[in-house]
Amino acid sequence: MSSHSDAIKFAYWVPNVSGGLVISSIEQRTGWDIDYNRKLAQIAEANGFDYALSQIRFTAGYGADNQHESVSFSHALLAATTTLKVIAAILPGPWNPALAAKQIATINHLTNGRVSVNVVSGWFRGEFAAIGELWLDHDERYRRSEEFIRALRGIWTEDSFTLKGDFYRFTNYSMKPKPIDPQPEIFQGGSSRAARDMASRVSDWYFTNGNTPEEIRKQVDDIRAKANANGHKVRVGVNAFVIARDSEQEARAVLDEIVAKANPEAVQGFADQVKNAGKASPEGEGNWAKSSFEDLVQYNDGFRSNLIGTPEQIAERILTLKDAGADLILLGFLHFQEEVEFFGKRVIPLVRELEAARDSELVAAE
Repeated sequence: MSSHSDAIKFAYWVPNVSGGLVISSIEQRTGWDIDYNRKLAQIAEANGFDYALSQIRFTAGYGADNQHESVSFSHALLAATTTLKVIAAILPGPWNPALAAKQIATINHLTNGRVSVNVVSGWFRGEFAAIGELWLDHDERYRRSEEFIRALRGIWTEDSFTLKGDFYRFTNYSMKPKPIDPQPEIFQGGSSRAARDMASRVSDWYFTNGNTPEEIRKQVDDIRAKANANGHKVRVGVNAFVIARDSEQEARAVLDEIVAKANPEAVQGFADQVKNAGKASPEGEGNWAKSSFEDLVQYNDGFRSNLIGTPEQIAERILTLKDAGADLILLGFLHFQEEVEFFGKRVIPLVRELEAARDSELVAAE
């Protein structure tokens, strides 16, 4: 029988930047302030969520006029909860791995090991220019991120860490205290070949944009084959925007309204930035290569995962994504506090029932 560790995990996007999770003028009863987010973290924790993922943004754009810094904000959410894990987004460039390793090791001790990191390679060129950071080409950004992750791991686990890298250099560096075990998990995102290659060597988790189960399966097969060849294990998280309502018609009407009220200039500006970043990859494709206007209204193609409908329909589709190789679903919502609670009360129990039914079928088959 499969253990609880095989159960699919759930994470939510922390709305620590203003504007919510869709580039639309539809009402979003979601706040980016700390009071709203503390309460949201407590609701998520009480309703079956495993992780929260904070966002890193340095400049305004695409509706996000205000942004709270990710690591300090993550720590505030950890301080307000007892079991929820929080994944803090970190951007190589502004962060040096020595600082990041020290910061995260301290938060690890302060929160009994509940902090993880998401190493973001960067897609927003304008932001790098605004803060005077060097903009590397696509594959170089992933090469830097990989070295960044190797540095984090080395600092956290070795007593005298030395690295003679192209981007970072360490000489007999001993950081103490080390994080308590288990070590902080390292997440990264991307859908390009460079992103998958990097994950297959160094990351614990690989986040990919929303997609159909067939397309997710292709990415999972690719990354698992590469990870096996490297003697490495990596788990996969899939982005999804959830619209759970009592009827499918009601849920679809909400999606139609989001798209109808989308801000075309902001969506197009976002599309230009991300497609520009992707075109720079050798295969000319990045995360958003095949995204339509509708897909881009939700930053990470969240509508494509199709978790839109009744709780029963959504639970079934989550199992299909799990069958395609997803170990975690990263969720966005229109009205976070109320919808996270609804999802936890109405969808997660159905997913657990479906998983348990499948486990007992497997046992019967043996």
